[in-house]
Amino acid sequence: MPRLHSITRFLLLTSILLAGLNALGQKTKVSGKVTDASTGEALPFVNILFVGTKSGTITDLDGNYSIETYYASDSLRASFIGYKSQALKVRRDQEQVLNFKLEMSSIQLEVAEIRPDEAENPAFAIVRGILNNKDINNREKLEAYEYEVYNKVEFDLNNLTEEFMERKIFKPFQFAFDNLDSSEEKVYLPIFMTENLSNFYYRKNPKTSKEVINAAQVSGIENNSVNQFLGDMYQNVNIYENNIIVFGKSFVSPVSNSGFAFYDYYLLDSTFIDNKWCYQIKFQPKRKQELTFNGDFWVNDTTYAIKQVDARIADDANINWIYGLQVKQSYDEVEEEVWMLTKDQLVVDFNVADKTMGFYGRKTTTYKNFVINKPKSEEFYKGISDIIVSDGAGDKDDEFWESHRHINLSENEKSVYQLVDSIQNIPQFRTIADIITLFVSGYKQVGKFEIGPYYTLYSFNPVEGHRFRLGGRTSNSFSKRVMLEGYTAYGLRDQRFKYGAGVWLMLSKQPRMLLRLEGKKDVEQLGASSGAFREDNVLSSLFRRNPANKLTNVLEGKVTFEREWFYGLSNQIIFNHRVLRPLGALNYERFDDSNKTLVLPVGRLTTSEITLYTRFAYKEKYVSGEFERVSLGTKYPTIELALSSGLQGVLGADYDYRKIVFRVRDKLRFGPFGYAKLGVEAGKFFGQLPYPLLQLHQGNETFFYDETAFNTMNFFEFVSDEWVSASISYHLEGLVLNKIPLFRKLKWREVVSAKGVIGRFDERNLDELLLPETTYTFSGNKPFMEGAIGIENIFKVLRIDGLWRLSYLDNPDIVKFGIRAKLQIDF
Repeated sequence: MPRLHSITRFLLLTSILLAGLNALGQKTKVSGKVTDASTGEALPFVNILFVGTKSGTITDLDGNYSIETYYASDSLRASFIGYKSQALKVRRDQEQVLNFKLEMSSIQLEVAEIRPDEAENPAFAIVRGILNNKDINNREKLEAYEYEVYNKVEFDLNNLTEEFMERKIFKPFQFAFDNLDSSEEKVYLPIFMTENLSNFYYRKNPKTSKEVINAAQVSGIENNSVNQFLGDMYQNVNIYENNIIVFGKSFVSPVSNSGFAFYDYYLLDSTFIDNKWCYQIKFQPKRKQELTFNGDFWVNDTTYAIKQVDARIADDANINWIYGLQVKQSYDEVEEEVWMLTKDQLVVDFNVADKTMGFYGRKTTTYKNFVINKPKSEEFYKGISDIIVSDGAGDKDDEFWESHRHINLSENEKSVYQLVDSIQNIPQFRTIADIITLFVSGYKQVGKFEIGPYYTLYSFNPVEGHRFRLGGRTSNSFSKRVMLEGYTAYGLRDQRFKYGAGVWLMLSKQPRMLLRLEGKKDVEQLGASSGAFREDNVLSSLFRRNPANKLTNVLEGKVTFEREWFYGLSNQIIFNHRVLRPLGALNYERFDDSNKTLVLPVGRLTTSEITLYTRFAYKEKYVSGEFERVSLGTKYPTIELALSSGLQGVLGADYDYRKIVFRVRDKLRFGPFGYAKLGVEAGKFFGQLPYPLLQLHQGNETFFYDETAFNTMNFFEFVSDEWVSASISYHLEGLVLNKIPLFRKLKWREVVSAKGVIGRFDERNLDELLLPETTYTFSGNKPFMEGAIGIENIFKVLRIDGLWRLSYLDNPDIVKFGIRAKLQIDF
């Protein structure tokens, strides 16, 4: 890739949460003495036990005891033959002294009648024990921990039939087919492998983590970003979480707090594993097609810690492209009452369709050299990134790997590195790779240059007529520090050339510092959202409900300096000079006198602006190319703030103004009940400006659904100089349709959404430029609103929404109801 709750309530809530987090999973320390209540004599060998657990001790010869455990209950019992048992209240997670005074009792043996409890499934009590001790057995209870981790990821082609391999196009690959492995259900060919050796560090208070990747080798790829992605921080699955995220989907963990609502449990067996008595519990989904697992786990009888787990996603789970996924994990007690994951295996079977060629993705991770509750200094955790790739990590030789791997490679695995290098040199492979790259990126690489994007080669609009465009940029083969790009376009109707050019200068990658110089003279659709098809995309030309005849000729020069302070926090300083001229059905007009009787045309608008843009997305992760990068998202809200100032007189700019725009976006997961996307934006202009420089609220005049626009609003329909907008979409992930047999096999998924915006417009702005006849301002406190109900995952790639416009229904040429579609590839 070369490319709002008062402050008081907030503080109170934060304090409560922090206090709760700080108390989570602390050790309970109790000491004291047991004596005879009558004589005061010390009692030795008295049993001391936390009620309802197996954590206990006995008194010494002087009747003293001391017990320290994570597995405390709310009471401690002392029992001794010939004495009445006594239980005292315990303050959990604290250190305290409890002295017992036992009274003697007479012993009378009575007949005991034992009856089986037929009402209780024996597995339920064990599962309840797991749930009651989850926070204790979760490694995040610890003040700190560190370990060495070895990670191996492999991809294999599977479902390779003899007929497929004998095709003429694959003759150059015959040597590779000699490496076929038939040890699995499907015959597979290893084609990619990476290994990674790192040290992982965790601190609870304040919560932070860091990973140092010491060694990495990736077959066919030289990219530190890929090495980061393959480290433990990206790959780790915690069975104690209520929901396990698998390819963006929230699967219910078999030890979720809500597990009894989604799983049936059965006690199968019990035995010693590593000298620890364990129970085997089988779990299976209660209902079809929910995001759940099938499998079993072994649990220790004393601590209720998971010892082993083997889980597979349910065969009919509502997830695309995944025909099988298996997770196997092993846990060990590395210190007394400290259980840690020591081995993690994941196998995924990817296929576009059943019985077609697909591939396995395999991950094997092992952990050792644990250090518990010895936190590093504050200085150690400082830095721009929480994942560090050490210098020379990719240069380790075979001797290093032989001596440092946790697990030896098989003969097939040893051959993968050489095999991949050989395959990549075959012309047919490069052709296939080029086609995939062209489809994904839009560019075709030719030596040191890339031509594209292909979807802009031809487009059409009433202003330009048939438009032809040719563009390109330099590839990584040209430079990994400098990228040049440019294009030229020509319209047959307006008979004018358009053009644009840019330079990207990567000043530093750690920290990321990027300088971009860009300029263009081209046609632009003002009021289009960031998620819309670009105006020269052929699809936006073909599938429209209104002609694209309200365009603007833009002459622009732009300089952007980007600086990332640490992953998730970045700033941009942007200088932008623009000259706008109306095209098509647009006209710029203003009154020429104070009586507002004479209207004169305005030929152009000139503005120069400087912006400080801040973006904060806590713990956001990326996969980076040399210049561009793709966000892998974050569990936390994304916050954006843009502060702009008009520079009147600079390069002939006509306007002096200030502007502030604030945005918050978040994705809330509700486990098996889907997820919601939320967005809020607020902004304000200070100063008088013509309407094209104010907030033209984003409309959409195509038949494609745009998540970031108002899909029943026309371009140029509403304008504001201060505004607040909000949107919400709730994705039910098949929660309802999965219960209907007719729709269950289709794996359709429901989605509902709503959007609204309200704003104000200062009439003094009309002194600068009159509004077009079909451009409106908001009436009083009446917002624009629209709602939608849709179905996702139609044929696995299509989303269709029915949209209702809910306000301003008397405006001319509007859509009160419409159907919109969106191509959407998702798991």
